[in-house]
This record gives sequence, structure tokens and C-alpha cells, in this order.
Amino acid sequence: MKTLNDFNFDKKKALIRVDFNVPLNDKFEVTDATRIVSAKPTIIKILEDGGSCILMSHLGRPKGVQDEFSLRHIINKVEDVLGVEVKFAEDCVGSKAEEAAENLNPGEILLLENLRFHPEETVGDVNFAEGLSKLGDIYVNDAFGTAHRAHASTTIVAQFFPEHKCFGHLLAQEIESINKVMESGEKPVLAVLGGAKVSSKITIIENILDKVDHLIIGGGMTFTFIKAQGGSVGDSICEDDKMELALEIMKQAEAKNVQIHLPVDVIAANAFSNDAETQILDVTQIPNGWQGLDAGPKSKEIFHNVVMQCKTILWNGPLGVFEMESFAAGTIALGDSIAEATKNGAFSLVGGGDSVAAVKQFGFEDKVSYVSTGGGAMLESLEGKTLPGIAAILE
Repeated sequence: MKTLNDFNFDKKKALIRVDFNVPLNDKFEVTDATRIVSAKPTIIKILEDGGSCILMSHLGRPKGVQDEFSLRHIINKVEDVLGVEVKFAEDCVGSKAEEAAENLNPGEILLLENLRFHPEETVGDVNFAEGLSKLGDIYVNDAFGTAHRAHASTTIVAQFFPEHKCFGHLLAQEIESINKVMESGEKPVLAVLGGAKVSSKITIIENILDKVDHLIIGGGMTFTFIKAQGGSVGDSICEDDKMELALEIMKQAEAKNVQIHLPVDVIAANAFSNDAETQILDVTQIPNGWQGLDAGPKSKEIFHNVVMQCKTILWNGPLGVFEMESFAAGTIALGDSIAEATKNGAFSLVGGGDSVAAVKQFGFEDKVSYVSTGGGAMLESLEGKTLPGIAAILE
């Protein structure tokens, strides 16, 4: 696996695929700079080597050239984060981009205009990728968030750098973190899978049963498993058509000696509302008119004990509707447990949109080992798929 440490960037122009698809408010100000901060170590390493950086990214899903999706809106924030002046090219290919790249001196940064202003980017057009390749000497992919897409800038361009391509610090870290969970993690290994639906996690569950010792299932998925075993789930979210699959998963887990842990009690509400009436109920005895929206106190205790005995922990999905304060306690308690286990030496990886949002909201970012930056890419990795953006560097 080639990384930045395999190259000396002195007087070289690094063409870096970053993921600067950041949220903007109505004044076009960046409201969360996490993805820019994540790319900083790669950029600074290249500049310190005596190289220059040509940054390429997409922003949003523009239909052709649309000013609200122009990357020039984020220049100030990129300069703030990096502490270096950033030049801007009004296109990402063609004469304007080539001239701006040609005039770039060592120690300088050039940000290209939105890749997706060209439809050729998302279809993985070879000529467009070749146009991008003319801008740099070494190709660096540091965009895990788009590594599952075979786009021109994430995958196809790599073929024009047969000997001069590598992973940036961020992407290398993502790969290593997932490998720690899926391949080399110290046992016991625990996966916590939450979220609303079993259907969205089937392939992950099937793929990780061979890798883990414990599996905590929480969130809305719980009720499909409970109902399949004959429990009453009231008005809780439940995929009736997946109940047989839930039983099959439990059978597979037993055969593979994987212990599945489900909630035993829930905070139930008489409406899907933060202000609803609530009560603590046995997870198998939820009456009609009530729905489980968070893990109950006994479940939190059981999950804490499981977490504390594990050395490698994957957290993907919340245990309840954490966006509502009344139903956030289960997810917060799990975060506290994982933080404590991490402090005691466990390796913890958090990935998937909702868990990452929860970790940020409740201040666990610095208390776990690694927070993944790529939602879809992370899920596909856990499903055992080879991501095209990663394969392109390894070839």
C-alpha cells in the first residue's frame, strides 16, 4: 500500500483528490469544516517536502455550472484551516486549469473549480480523467467519502500515474482502521449496529459475523428481531417481511459462536414526539399505541458490560431517536461506555452518518480511536466490497 511516505514531493506537483463537499449556509459560509481539517495533514506534508498541491473536489450535485456550487465560496475557510494562501482555477480541466497549474510554485496551493460542473466526472470519462492528469506529477487520493464511486477523479485518473500514485494520510488511516476491525483487531471484537432498518444493514451483518465475537443490535432494527421471536412490539417500527431473515441471522450467529445482544427494555412513547408520554417497558411487551424509541436502563447496563470486555469496537448506528432529547440517553450511554473502553486500551471505530452525527453532537469525537469521514464508503467496506478508489491505487 503506497502512502505519502513512499514519495519525496520536493519540486513535485501533487494532484490531490480531497473531499471538500462541505455544508454551506445561505450566505455560502462553511458550517462544518471537518472534511477540510481532515485533509490538512496530507497537504502540509507535501508543502513541507517542498512540493505544491493541486486540490480537486466536488461540491453538492450541480446540474452543469451553477454558481451556488462553486468551490470559490470555500476558499476563505480552506485558507483559515491550512494557514496558507489558496489560489483558484476557474475550471478543473482545459487551458485555464493547465495554465494555473503550470504557474504554481513549490509551497503553493491551487484549488480547482467543482469537478461535477462536468458530467464526465461522474460517468468516469477517460478523456476527462486524462485532462486532470496533465495538472500534476503525483496523484494522491485522500477522499474516502468518494472512494466507493468509480468517478474520473477518484478512480480513472489513477491509471495515468502507474508508478506515481498513493493514498493520503486520511485515506490510509481509514483503510487501516477498517482493517483493524475486519482483519487484525484484538479479540474480543464487538460490532454495535443501530439505526431504523434491518434491510439497510443485512449485508454488513452477514459479512461481519465471521469477524466479531459480540453483536449488539439496537435502534429500530431491534423490533424486527423481537417480533420474529414472538414478542409484542406495539407501534414500534418493524419490517415484517424481514422477520425470517432476522431469525436466520440469529441462527447463523449461534453457529459461528457470535453472541447477539438485544435490548431487554425500552423507553416507549405514545407518539413519535419529544413531548410524548413515556414509560419503561419490557421490549417483548409493548402494547398497541406505544412505540419503543430508545434503549431502557437495564439494556444500557447490559450493553455497558459487553462493551467493557471487548478490545476492538465498531459502532455503526444509534440506539434510539437521539435527535430528540427524550430519546437520546441510550445513545449517550453507549458513547460513554465506548469512550471508557477506549481509555482502557480498546480500539474503537465509529462510522456511518447517524453515529458520526451522534458522536459530534454529544462530544465523543476525541474519546474514540477513529471517526470515519465516509458514510457510504464506510458501509461498503464493512459489506466486504472492494472500493474502486482504493483498488485504483493498489493496482
